[in-house]
Amino acid sequence: MSHPIKAVFQRPLLSLGLGLILTGCAATSTSPTAPEPAPATQAEEVEAPEASVVYGNFRKDTLYDLLTAEIAGQRNRYDVALGNYLLQAEQTRDPGVVERAMRVAEFLGAQRPALDMAILWTEVDPQNADAFRSAALHLARAGQHEEAMQAMQKVLAMQGETHFDFLALAAAQSDGETHKALLHSVERLVAENPENAQLIFANALLLQQDEREDEALALLEANPEAASAPPALMLHSRLLAAEGKSDDAISLLQEGLRQSPDDSRMRLLLARLLVSEGELDAAGAQFTLLTQHNPDDLDLLLSLALINLEGEQFEAAAQHFERLLEIDPENATARYHLGIAYQGLDRPDDALRAWQGVQGESEFLTSRLRISQLLTEQGRTEELGKTLEADRAARPDLALQLYLIEIEALAPSEPALAMQRVNQALQQYEFDSSLLYTRAMLAEKLGQPDQLEVDLRTIIEREPDNAMALNALGYTLADRNERLDEALQMIEQAARLNPDDPAITDSLGWVHYRLGNLELAESYLRKAYTAYPDAEVAAHLGEVLWAQGKQREARKIWDEALKTDPENDLIPSIRQRLESN
Repeated sequence: MSHPIKAVFQRPLLSLGLGLILTGCAATSTSPTAPEPAPATQAEEVEAPEASVVYGNFRKDTLYDLLTAEIAGQRNRYDVALGNYLLQAEQTRDPGVVERAMRVAEFLGAQRPALDMAILWTEVDPQNADAFRSAALHLARAGQHEEAMQAMQKVLAMQGETHFDFLALAAAQSDGETHKALLHSVERLVAENPENAQLIFANALLLQQDEREDEALALLEANPEAASAPPALMLHSRLLAAEGKSDDAISLLQEGLRQSPDDSRMRLLLARLLVSEGELDAAGAQFTLLTQHNPDDLDLLLSLALINLEGEQFEAAAQHFERLLEIDPENATARYHLGIAYQGLDRPDDALRAWQGVQGESEFLTSRLRISQLLTEQGRTEELGKTLEADRAARPDLALQLYLIEIEALAPSEPALAMQRVNQALQQYEFDSSLLYTRAMLAEKLGQPDQLEVDLRTIIEREPDNAMALNALGYTLADRNERLDEALQMIEQAARLNPDDPAITDSLGWVHYRLGNLELAESYLRKAYTAYPDAEVAAHLGEVLWAQGKQREARKIWDEALKTDPENDLIPSIRQRLESN
């Protein structure tokens, strides 16, 4: 592929022979210009026109400088090339040289010189619509939005090709006063040029940026012909989707693609909208078409692979992730999700290798969580210990999180081993509250109530506003029916810290039940169950209702909870205890 900067200099500035250099004769040529670079935010939506350049008569020293610039460009000395062009543009004020200097500055990303040359071009060639259009675009990029609008209005007056859409896009980050002035100018121009589709689109875009989506949508719908161009159609679809009219937005994009089947921007928007609506098969079809035209586009490949994975099309997902990793071996997101695809294909060893291959910051901890879960499910706890020990040695900055991941994986089936690991971690992180809390919960599971209370009190002493520890200790005391006044005090303090936490609300209900405040207990537990219809909350609420003689409602709540959590053993035990009394 040719270098884009070199391409500029491969277009001859001057048809210069040796005789011309020696005599300083006039040199005239035409040179196609590079397209205007589009805005950084939505570059694909704006294209500037091609123009022909005519140069004037030059002295020997000028010709020498220009020829030097051309040769310097061919030899990758772009600093020399640009310097010579800028110098000669100022000295000669020749429109052709000025435009050439601007184009070179554009390709080199030298924004200030490009803007200066664009403005100079308008001065030396005041009847050239291309000059004012270039000035408008560069002024907009520089944040000089009002000046850009004035320049583009001159292009409109000259009946040249305008780019008001570019100005509207560039205005997205402008201050409120500037934005209002631009909107006012565009609305005035729309009134004067009601058939100008680009102005209507720019008007709608500015309205959307001003959070006046209803007016933007009404404007586009009132001007269907103006809204038929792809950028306007895409804006129209976004506005429809924002109003909850996703079906209409999808239909609009599908119709647009029938008219412009090669418009990848429109197809990408359709694909993303289909994903947001949960239409994964249809979205996958669109991403497939996009990847066929852009086989090495990493974002498209990743999107398609993730859609396949979400739709449990594990084989297709794995193939796309593997292809992506061939192109970009360091892509941690692809490697992590490849492991999930392998797991779906019942290839656990391949899944483990994929997750172990995730080494960067992104997805590292989530991959270790997956490894821990898989190895624990397979009873390979010794291998898990060695794996995460090696990771802790390699990544000491993440050692604490890796301990917690391992402990969490071990706790359900191997609580004693989990306790060993948390004790090992506490030797390194003596007063870490997350480790102390984890050990307290393991102590409860292992029937070690004293250890639970010691750890929770240690946390509270060091962190008096730790709502989780306050609630846990308060609930534990209430559940044991011990020191209820102290329990209530702790839970109420937790509730003040986190008033909307349903677990704390459940604890409030439970401690009031233990205190005999049945109506207050019922009120708290109903609130907790509404916010979080968990089986344990249902068990508590049912018991309180039962104590008030509302056995039918209690049974109904228990039955509902068991439908969503049929493996729960708390509700059957409470029900058996209460019904046998």
